[in-house]
Amino acid sequence: MPDQQVQKPLKLYGMTYSGHSHRVELFLSILGLPYEKVTIDPDTEAHHKPDFLALNPFGQVPVIVDGEAVVFDSNAILVYLAKKYGDESWLPSEPVLNASVQQWFSLAAGEIAFGPCAARRLVVYGEELVPMSVAKRITTKLFETLEKRLEERQWAVGDRPTLADISAYSYIAHAPEGYISLQPYPSIRAWLSRIEALPGYVPMPKAPLRAERNEFVTN
Repeated sequence: MPDQQVQKPLKLYGMTYSGHSHRVELFLSILGLPYEKVTIDPDTEAHHKPDFLALNPFGQVPVIVDGEAVVFDSNAILVYLAKKYGDESWLPSEPVLNASVQQWFSLAAGEIAFGPCAARRLVVYGEELVPMSVAKRITTKLFETLEKRLEERQWAVGDRPTLADISAYSYIAHAPEGYISLQPYPSIRAWLSRIEALPGYVPMPKAPLRAERNEFVTN
């Protein structure tokens, strides 16, 4: 049985406008777990300083500290929280359903990261993971595929929300910040709304628009 008792509040190290951090914050809130949020300011390079590198040698957020346990990587953290504090519905043990959740984790680290996430990162931060034209091409193919899939089902995997939905939500919901419209995808928008209706849902703040990034509107 999952351990429902938290001895002391978890610590979540994250960044305010990071979708990776928001995945974890969203799931912590849905589970109703108390936690202390430690905001890492990228402008101060706090994530590259020795104290943080002792938690994650790759210098990336999010990281959680739960007693003696230190876990980094957003999807790994979701798995940890589901196994320790959730129930099996979030990460089903049935082989096909479990594999399907893993497929969505791969999407989160692949097409989502290099599609809507990359477009948003370029517009908001001026950081190029891939050229905007590539990010838009990846996103279009991804969204067209997901739109057809979500026409036939309420949730990413099975008949109820799982970690697949949590891992995919943040960057898809914030695709418009990368100048990628969700209007052509009613089934995706309906799926996002279902996640937003879950008890404990918390939004990710909209990133401030930098005026100098307006060139991406037409590119």
